[in-house]
Amino acid sequence: MLRIRIDLAYNGTDFVGWATQPGLRSVQGLLEEALERLVRQPVRVTVAGRTDAGVHARGQVVHVDLPRERWLGFPGRSDRTPGLALTEKLNALLPRDIVVFSCDEAPEGFDARFSALYRTYNYRIADAVALRDPLTADYVYWQRYPLDVDVMSRAAAPLVGLRDFAAFCKPRPGATTIRELKAFTWERVQDGPDAGLVRATIIADAFCHNMVRALVGASIDVGQGLKAVNWPSQMLASKSRVNSSAVVSPNGLTLEGVEYPADNELAARAAAIRARRMDDSA
Repeated sequence: MLRIRIDLAYNGTDFVGWATQPGLRSVQGLLEEALERLVRQPVRVTVAGRTDAGVHARGQVVHVDLPRERWLGFPGRSDRTPGLALTEKLNALLPRDIVVFSCDEAPEGFDARFSALYRTYNYRIADAVALRDPLTADYVYWQRYPLDVDVMSRAAAPLVGLRDFAAFCKPRPGATTIRELKAFTWERVQDGPDAGLVRATIIADAFCHNMVRALVGASIDVGQGLKAVNWPSQMLASKSRVNSSAVVSPNGLTLEGVEYPADNELAARAAAIRARRMDDSA
């Protein structure tokens, strides 16, 4: 068996989320179905970060273990590499809201989930009618009241670090809520396709269920002037979701990328994280 790394993106609007659910449309379900058609046997993929219903991904990573002979046979009589051949075959089978960028033999010790160092998410908000574009509505959240980005940034800064995010997580029995938040910033984008939008960048080693959208919800309350600048810090210290801000809509949230260590550190990273955290990332 060979371990294969697959890099892909998807528009999460019409999915129940990443994870397979019987009878429902999921990213995992469609990807595994396509792979099974190609290798003619059951397969199971492992993902870097499970996304909820309506959440998008531009830089998702999975791994799958495939028989070596199947992998080497993907090019057929062509001069394509096995990775390029599998990429093309998968894209021919998958719907238009999932795109596979690449398939490659993974380095020794690679685990898409447990080897990851950090996941990066963006949350995009339009807070003025002039910014409300129906063509981007799938991935930009509409906020009818203007936001004070400077205040939101000040409120977010104290949350960075190794913290217990119980106040921002949907509880799961036996699951830890301790996460290392590497960055949490807000900006009013000045140029590019997001020009004018309010955009959060949130980077952590992993995220517990609903954590990102709960952090964004608290930030929006501060940005509207409904809560004081120290409200998110007070929530964090309370370790309680009682009287917490609302979890915002998933449509503004995109997994932008996953960072991994050097190849010679992959196995050690996976072993350490697997031993420390067996609950699901989201």
